[in-house]
Amino acid sequence: MHSARLPRLDLRRLIILLAMLSGLVTLSIGFYASYKVQRESLIDSTLEANRAYAAKLANSTELFFRGAQQQLSVSAESLAARFDDRTLARETDRLRRQTDSFNAVLITDAYGVVRATAPRSVRLVGQKLDSPGARQALRERRPLISSPYMSAIGELVVMISHPITAEDGTYLGYIGGAIYLKDRNILNSLLGDHFYLDGSYLYAVDRSRRLLYHPDPARLGTVVGENEVIDKVLRGESGSQRIINSQGVDMLAGYATSPASGWGVVAQRPTADTLHPLDGLMLKVLRETAPLALLTLLCIWGLARLITRPLWQLAQSASEMDAPESAERIQRIRSWYFEAAQLKRALQLGISLLHQRIGKLNLDAQTDPLTGLHNRRGLQLALEAMAAERRPFAVIALDLDHFKRINDTHGHDVGDNVIRYVAQLMTACSRGADVLCRSGGEEFLILLPEANLESALLVAERLRQSVEQDDLPDVGHITISLGIALWPYHAEHIERTLKLADGALYKAKQRGRNRSEIAEPDAPRPG
Repeated sequence: MHSARLPRLDLRRLIILLAMLSGLVTLSIGFYASYKVQRESLIDSTLEANRAYAAKLANSTELFFRGAQQQLSVSAESLAARFDDRTLARETDRLRRQTDSFNAVLITDAYGVVRATAPRSVRLVGQKLDSPGARQALRERRPLISSPYMSAIGELVVMISHPITAEDGTYLGYIGGAIYLKDRNILNSLLGDHFYLDGSYLYAVDRSRRLLYHPDPARLGTVVGENEVIDKVLRGESGSQRIINSQGVDMLAGYATSPASGWGVVAQRPTADTLHPLDGLMLKVLRETAPLALLTLLCIWGLARLITRPLWQLAQSASEMDAPESAERIQRIRSWYFEAAQLKRALQLGISLLHQRIGKLNLDAQTDPLTGLHNRRGLQLALEAMAAERRPFAVIALDLDHFKRINDTHGHDVGDNVIRYVAQLMTACSRGADVLCRSGGEEFLILLPEANLESALLVAERLRQSVEQDDLPDVGHITISLGIALWPYHAEHIERTLKLADGALYKAKQRGRNRSEIAEPDAPRPG
């Protein structure tokens, strides 16, 4: 009587299935890791770009207000010597036509009665103004930028005013420039002309959280509700943050403050719009890695079959134990443990190939796509490495002079070509060990390991002269300004050294641009 047939487990199929499943899991983990790297890179770069953009526009707004106050100051000085109606009318007309700074200009006497206006269609002459801006100007008798208020003619107004004082100190009245926030004006153009078509937009608020500029005109004058970014702006802070805005939208926001007016400027972009291009990028990665993944899976399948063959031979030998040669046959297939180690190495090969792909994605996350130079993340890694080695270095901060004019005149495509051109010159003027970084917009940094002031200045001047001498298509001659500092000579901390280089760059801008300036070292601390 034959014994019952035992279930026969097909070990070959089980091992192949396990090997293929392990390969797929490894590939899936690598793909997910690359997605996370790219996602964080997009969010970080967008936050930094919005922060730098908001800071630049807040600075431009600050310069506008200071320029407007200077205009009124000059007019007030000239009117102090001759305060008659004809002179006042002529001065308001001149100031109104001279620039687009103000929607309306007016002059009052010491009691707040309007003596002259421009345009003259604003029929206020002879009336006593009782608006918040007028009362504040009469009360404080100093240069002012008022909080927004509703004017007598129903406009949402910001008043910039300057007192008119006679030579003997007598207060004669004030001259004021009115900006109608809901009308077209230079301030509106300053903020509105920078709107991007990638979902990004700007808005500005005053100290009472009132919207002073917004792409949606219907929201002008409304008060923004709970918003962490607005809270920080009103405290005078600048930076970037991911938030849920007052409309419930997930945003990547950069923010900055204009000290003269107390206004806050916020540049933000919906997180969903920022991450949308990542889907296409990951599909591209999947297409590029699919052949390699397929090849890896085929290798795993072949190796699994090779490994299962000795196991199958062992099973065959076990079923023929009564045969004379069975012992010798089993002896010959004992090496299957080594074959198992070979399978492990094959899987490790697949993992290694995926790690190389992830490493490439990490490298891309540290590189500026426009210039091929390091971005801020790559710069930070280089600084950490030199700090860990206590390796001294020189830093050159440089910035394109009048780059906004190039963008405004020739367009962003030409501006991008100029940035790429400067990056190529930086590469040509540097050594292999130097670290070249695009820190944002038209701003760059060069780290020169083991360099002293003399050699750093030589590199900076060689780069500056190369830029100055070339004649670029469409643009012509351009210039750059540079600031130089040494670590640890100028400051104990690296971040402080970078700020000193930025300060030297700003000094070069102040002294006429197209020059290199060396930072002053920090005073040594008392022992």
